[in-house]
Amino acid sequence: MEKCPFCEAELAGEMPRFCSSCGSELAEAAGVGAPEPSGGDPATPQEEVLFDARPAVLGSAAELLLTILTVGIALLFFWLRSLGRHYRITTQRIVVEHGILNKRLEQIELSRVMDFVVERPLGQRMMGTGNLVLSTADRSTPELRIDGISADVRALYEELRAAVEEEKRLRGVRVVDME
Repeated sequence: MEKCPFCEAELAGEMPRFCSSCGSELAEAAGVGAPEPSGGDPATPQEEVLFDARPAVLGSAAELLLTILTVGIALLFFWLRSLGRHYRITTQRIVVEHGILNKRLEQIELSRVMDFVVERPLGQRMMGTGNLVLSTADRSTPELRIDGISADVRALYEELRAAVEEEKRLRGVRVVDME
């Protein structure tokens, strides 16, 4: 039985186009049916990676201070915590992988993102990190926190905001506030 190359879930029947577990496009992974780089179909844009990283090991000044006070023992805990998360943000979706031994994969389509909040408390600004909090229309994950971003969180926010608007435009998604 075939397995998904992204999440290792078993695929039922013939090779489907999308994995039923993680939603990844399987034809793209296998190189079958993927558009050619130079002459691909302009109606279906390629998925591009905007951000692909783990959270910073030491995300704030308080964590650095705790590591110094425990003579580095806390660093082991923070390192393992960092290994347990992996964020991949593309022009079409956000994929969050949780766990070290047991893995859980969450995926949210960008068209379901409703609002953004950038958090940069003093301790994180001192360490050059920040958090991105996304409100989504997803029932299983109404709020998604991307903590400990060591890249420029404001630049990532701007890229993500533009990608969300483009994805909503391509899919014809309209947001209506009901109060």
